[in-house]
Amino acid sequence: MRRFGIVRAIKFALFAVVAATVVSAAVMLLWNWLMPTIFEVRLITFWQALGLFVLSRILFGRFGGPGRRRYWRHRMAERWNRMSPEEREKFMAGMKGRCGPLESPSATTV
Repeated sequence: MRRFGIVRAIKFALFAVVAATVVSAAVMLLWNWLMPTIFEVRLITFWQALGLFVLSRILFGRFGGPGRRRYWRHRMAERWNRMSPEEREKFMAGMKGRCGPLESPSATTV
């Protein structure tokens, strides 16, 4: 069980590094293509593009922060509360094996 969590964390970290690299490269290429022509500014390096990306996410995007997760949890808890016991069993049976061990949403904090 614990090994699955470690593998999952490694996969997530690897995905995050690849995603940050791709996005930073895109920011750098777009900046170096557009900004010098439009505003007569200097070209930037990959690391400056990464810093610009992180700064923009902090200022405008919050990296998909907790607000979105809370909304999803709240919505799922509402749906769970509206289900009949038969519908809950059917849902749990359908999700078994897809997401690992399940517990009812009412058992988690919302």
